Amino acid sequence: MFRRARKQPLLGLDISSTAVKLIELSRTRDAYRIEALAIEGLPERAVQDKTIMDPEAVGGAIRKLVKDSGTRSKRAAIAVPGSVAVSRVVTVPANLSETELEIQIRMEADQYVPYPLEEVSLDFDIIGPTPGNPGTIDVLMAATRTENLESRVAAAELGGLQVDIVDIEPFAIENAFQELLKPRLSDISPDMGVALLDIGATVTGLSVFHQGAMIYTREHPFGGRQHTDEIMRRFQMSYAEASRAKRQGGLPESYASEVKEPFLELAAQQASRFLQFFYAAHPNVHLMQILVGGGVAAMPELADRIATSTGIETKQANPLMGMSRAARVPSRMVNEDAAAMLIACGLALRSFD
Repeated sequence: MFRRARKQPLLGLDISSTAVKLIELSRTRDAYRIEALAIEGLPERAVQDKTIMDPEAVGGAIRKLVKDSGTRSKRAAIAVPGSVAVSRVVTVPANLSETELEIQIRMEADQYVPYPLEEVSLDFDIIGPTPGNPGTIDVLMAATRTENLESRVAAAELGGLQVDIVDIEPFAIENAFQELLKPRLSDISPDMGVALLDIGATVTGLSVFHQGAMIYTREHPFGGRQHTDEIMRRFQMSYAEASRAKRQGGLPESYASEVKEPFLELAAQQASRFLQFFYAAHPNVHLMQILVGGGVAAMPELADRIATSTGIETKQANPLMGMSRAARVPSRMVNEDAAAMLIACGLALRSFD
């Protein structure tokens, strides 16, 4: 939403609570190609509750990420969490001049943004004419406190990147779904919905798509950090040791029964609970499929557990499926980390707007 003039290519840079993730895409005809891909872990507490606490550490991780990826681009799209942003579709007269539209949007923002407007970064996109009313247009308004935006821009700049676009995470996920996931859902009835769970380290985002549009998005306090914390507690490991063991293995035999199984059960229960919030808001929309993304989605048993708990077919969300890759892009990362790249992919797709 928040943009500067830019040149292509644009790097999708996802700053999460435990890692920074980068992807560069190119497009030929109707196919995408992965030109660069990298993930770099963050020190514990560098980002807390999606707030950057240590910009230097995050900037250093981004700098290493860029170097390891081999990309030559220095331009990036980043996103602020949905929990620190306000977005709303507003309807305004269609005959407003550009200046009048900006004034009208600020007046609308004053009603919905719970902060003084001088502390807020505000942007908007014109969606188009209001259905059934040619005299008005619908406008998507988005706002966040300027400090939320500036902390992420500063970290990216410390990493040697110029930020051209600042999006909002749910919109990046929607972009990835519409462009990369939806085209492969040929077996989905138009009248049925699809839920996308993005399970991060501390927050799970639930987005629901119905009849071609995202009709629901909400964040819930649950994520893979609970899995990591239990490994630390049970086996007397540091945060770095537990994070490495999750990815590379080497945990004691009791890990499966004492840590892994209880976490899978909890994750499935939480998924069911999150869907109940959706059904309360949209009782007439039926879900045909659940897609699971985020780092936790790499656990091979998770999709089956969620399917059993919810009674809905569940699959891993893989935004990289079917893409070719440059020789420098490790095939292991494409195969193992695809589900964690949803937000980064949605941001990288802004190159083709």
